[in-house]
Amino acid sequence: MSVAVELRDRPVAAAEPEPRAQWRDVVDRFLGDRWAVAAASFLALLVVVALAAPWIVGAVLHQSAYRQHMTDQVTIGGKAVDVVSDVGLPLGPNPQFPLGADLVGRDVLSRILYGARVSLLVSTLGTLLAVAVGLAGGLLAGFYRGVADALISRFVDAMMAIPVLLLAIALASVLRHGSVWIVVLILGLVNWTYLARIIRAEVLSLRERDFIEAARALGARDRAILTRHMLPNLIGPIIVFATLSMAGNILLESALSFLGVGIQPPTPSWGNMIQEGMGVYTVAWWITLFPGLAILLTVVSLNLMGDGLRDAFEPGSRDRRRP
Repeated sequence: MSVAVELRDRPVAAAEPEPRAQWRDVVDRFLGDRWAVAAASFLALLVVVALAAPWIVGAVLHQSAYRQHMTDQVTIGGKAVDVVSDVGLPLGPNPQFPLGADLVGRDVLSRILYGARVSLLVSTLGTLLAVAVGLAGGLLAGFYRGVADALISRFVDAMMAIPVLLLAIALASVLRHGSVWIVVLILGLVNWTYLARIIRAEVLSLRERDFIEAARALGARDRAILTRHMLPNLIGPIIVFATLSMAGNILLESALSFLGVGIQPPTPSWGNMIQEGMGVYTVAWWITLFPGLAILLTVVSLNLMGDGLRDAFEPGSRDRRRP
C-alpha cells in the first residue's frame, strides 16, 4: 500500500524528460555511424525517386515503362539503329536508353524506377502486416503465458519449421497470384513469426520489472499495461526488425517474381525483370545486371541501416557481435 501511495504522490512531470533524453541518445548514436547514415540517405533518395517515377520517366527520360519499341529506330552516332535487331537482340546502354532496352524494346531504366515503386510498396506493406500480427502474437504469448503462450509458441515453431521460400511459393500457388495485395499478404504471413518470438522474449522480461508491478499495484488493467507500459519499451526491437525484415521481403518478392508466382508482367518488378533477361544474359547482360544491382544496393542499405539502428538502441550490441 505504501508503494501505491508513494507512486501516486510522485510528480509525473519529473519522469518525462528521461524518455526524451533516451531518444536523443539513440539519434546521436545513429548519426555517429557513417555507414548507417549513408545507407539511410541512399534509401531516402530511392524513396523520392520511386515516388517521382512517373514524372522522371515522362519529363526527363521521355520513355514509357510499358511502351514497346520493337520496330523503332534511334540515331546513334549519326546512324539509324533498330531498338531490337532482326535477330531479336535489343540495344545496350546508349543516350536514348541509358541502361539499354529489353527484349521488346522497353526502357530498362524506366522499368527499374517503376519496379522500385512496386518493391518498396510490397516490402513495406508486407513488413507492416508482419509487425501487426507478430506484435499481437508476441504480446499475448509473453504477457498471459499459460495456455495462450503454449498455443501461440507451438504454432510459431511449426511455421518456422517450414522453409520460408517453400511456404511462400505454396501460398502463392493456392492464392490468386500476380496481385500486389496477394504478395503483401504472403510476405506478412511468412515473416510474422520472427517478430513474435522477439516480442515474447522482451515481454517476458518486461513483465517482471518494477514499473509493471507498480502499475498493477495502482490498479492498472491489462490493456493499459500493454499499451502504456509495454509498447513504448518495444519500439526499439520493432524498428530494428522492420528495417531488416524489409530487406528480406525485397529479396523474397524478387524470388517469387523470378519464379513466376509473384508480380506478373507487364507490371515491372526487379524480380521479373531479371527473369525476362535470363535467357539472353550472355549477349544482353544489361537486362539482368541493372535490376540485380538495384536489389543489391537496396538490400545492403537496409541491412546497414538496421545494424546502425540496433547499435543505436542497444549500445553494447556491436561488442557482443564481435568474435
